[in-house]
Amino acid sequence: MAESFGLDPQRYDRTRPTYPPALAETIVADLPGRRLLDVGIGTGLSALPFRALGAHVVGVEPDPRMAELARQRGFEVEVARFEDWDPAGRVFDAVISGQAWHWVDPVAGPVKAAVALRPGGRIALFWNVFQPAPDVAAAFSTVYRRVETGLPFNPWSVDPMLGQQAIVQKVVDGLQRCGSFGEVRQWRTDWSREYTRDEWLDLVPTSGGHNLIPRPRLDELLAGLGAVIDAAGGRITVGYATVLLAASRTDGR
Repeated sequence: MAESFGLDPQRYDRTRPTYPPALAETIVADLPGRRLLDVGIGTGLSALPFRALGAHVVGVEPDPRMAELARQRGFEVEVARFEDWDPAGRVFDAVISGQAWHWVDPVAGPVKAAVALRPGGRIALFWNVFQPAPDVAAAFSTVYRRVETGLPFNPWSVDPMLGQQAIVQKVVDGLQRCGSFGEVRQWRTDWSREYTRDEWLDLVPTSGGHNLIPRPRLDELLAGLGAVIDAAGGRITVGYATVLLAASRTDGR
């Protein structure tokens, strides 16, 4: 599933939501410098707000198709799984990761991040989580139950924040087990975005596993979701919660 995002990197780059500007400001505040490592940089969307603040961002990305788009944006990107990546003696003021850390090994990832961070440096991991209106979520869930997508889950059958909480706990446990980080602090910022029918249907195939749905089934799914949006007047407002976990490297190694 993780490899499916790079099947259509242009669509991913075009449709994926960005992040609130205050997120980057919070992360870089009080850092000893502005040299950042972006784990799972993808097409560079997660790195853009940091570069706008004057940071120099180096990316690590396992998918060469996604990495190429980030390079076209001017980012230095090394193609590797983060667990296998070699910092080669380089140290960074922060290790960041947007919408990607849940694909990183929860034990090996923090250890590698600690190696790449200078003492006092910060690890900052963040995600955008859907917060849909109940009526839209119920209608979308009905479509997913009707269409045989082959997905192992119905993304609208439960509150997405419940799934995110499980991810958060796993990440926090990994950081604490590493022994190199201090208290893990959490922030949440709520915001919303309006989508037209076409904008939403353009976004759907970038969700995890959707690019692997056979084309006739995907077309059926998109038609059903489009009918829901048509019934809502051709537009829907989707709420998002941007969740941030951050901790400072406290050991002396």
